[in-house]
Amino acid sequence: MKIEIVGRNYNVGDHLRDVTEQKLAKLDKYFEDDQTYAKVSFKKEAANSQTTEVMLEYAGKFVRATATSDNFFENLDKVLPKLEGQIRKHRTRFDKSSKNQAYREVTMYANASQYEEKKGNIVKEKKFKLKPMTVNEAMEEMELLGHNFYVFLEAKSNTVQVLYLRNDGDFGLIDPTV
Repeated sequence: MKIEIVGRNYNVGDHLRDVTEQKLAKLDKYFEDDQTYAKVSFKKEAANSQTTEVMLEYAGKFVRATATSDNFFENLDKVLPKLEGQIRKHRTRFDKSSKNQAYREVTMYANASQYEEKKGNIVKEKKFKLKPMTVNEAMEEMELLGHNFYVFLEAKSNTVQVLYLRNDGDFGLIDPTV
């Protein structure tokens, strides 16, 4: 597993870096190859507020978990069980639909995000390749990521669509066909 550790408003020390790498190494049992990428962000927000976010990318799928407390080590202990549960949940769904061919495809997403510091302009940009999928698959991906919207390439019509979570708990679908 390739691990990138980033500190925001915080300088990540060697001890925290070593502990993070050791704890994430325990997740290697779920992956067959070294194509897994983990990005760990340590962010110090206020005097006693520290947030840890871990995002895993494997076989074109993303799993993300965050925790906030007054200690980064405690956050790691909270985040890892969340990630492990999401990986198991996703793997079970994927195994059922793909008949035990889980995580053997090449990563489809380009892991590129850029941050720009401009007033009133775009502050974050993400680029990724769209993979054809059904609306149900997009709903599962959105649920696993924990986001309130998801952009995907609909497999039947081959059009870009946006799935979003409505305030009433239902889903909405934007299909920009003319």
